[in-house]
Amino acid sequence: MTKRALITGVTGQDGAYLAKFLLEKGYQVFGLLAHRASDTLWRLRELGVVDGIALLEGDLTDLGSLIRALETSQADEVYNLAAQSFVGTSWQQPLLTTQVTALGANNILEAVRIANPTARFYQASSSEMFGKVQAPIQDENTPFYPRSPYGVAKVFAHWMTINYRESHGLHASSGILFNHESPLRGLEFVTRKITDAVARIKLGQQKELRLGNLEAKRDWGYAGDYVQAMWRMLQQDKPDDYVIATGRAASVREFCDMAFSSVDLHYQDYVVQDEKYMRPSEIAFLLGNADKAKAQLKWEVTTSLDKLVGMMVEADMRRAAEDA
Repeated sequence: MTKRALITGVTGQDGAYLAKFLLEKGYQVFGLLAHRASDTLWRLRELGVVDGIALLEGDLTDLGSLIRALETSQADEVYNLAAQSFVGTSWQQPLLTTQVTALGANNILEAVRIANPTARFYQASSSEMFGKVQAPIQDENTPFYPRSPYGVAKVFAHWMTINYRESHGLHASSGILFNHESPLRGLEFVTRKITDAVARIKLGQQKELRLGNLEAKRDWGYAGDYVQAMWRMLQQDKPDDYVIATGRAASVREFCDMAFSSVDLHYQDYVVQDEKYMRPSEIAFLLGNADKAKAQLKWEVTTSLDKLVGMMVEADMRRAAEDA
């Protein structure tokens, strides 16, 4: 029988890559579409999958709509990827972030419990939960110390997923994903802001790039690799939580260097540090240990950071040329 999957946040970066991955595996894919969301369907169109997805109206803040979506989809697997996902915005909109990212996850868990308790559930947890890191390399046993409203909301959602697993017997797993990027990343994220600027500077459409903290280090991977780990979690006999990461950290400065170098430019000539882009509390360093996922899920990183940066710059060069 054809498997059925419901994806919240289907119009986002991860949702689009996951939808494509599941369609290629023969799934019938349903996507929850919140009309208040600023995202459009452009990512699904870019991947050529928009016509293959059954879009259902619904919102994480509305339990009734989630129950209806589960009843309509009769999903075997539910992937909760929807969130107010930009860390910077979470300081400006902490209550919205809590409503969507924290309580929204609780709503979809409750909807699964009520309407389809046999469905396997995936929660998109985040390395931002580690925040002020309590260990030099973070794994599933590292204590959380979130440093943003977004990180706090994700910790709530993560522990609520564990609670539903242990209290209600749901097959509910969380993927603690470290930063993962792609050509489908939103322009509000620093990686895409950099690659978009590189393209426009190379084409003479922009003169400089203003950024905040250049020394912050992150473990950056490719979103297309990471969605495969999500799927592998839900194929396990027992639900569990897994760190998904590359095991390599690079600074924002290094990311700039790679991106500008890919078009034969020097980042020092164009990047300006601007206090306006500094966060109220910054996470200096994140580095993940994905040994558990490698051993149990048989999951491996297949895309290097150099290759990822090249993919992103190439895509933004094409977009910038089309805008000219």
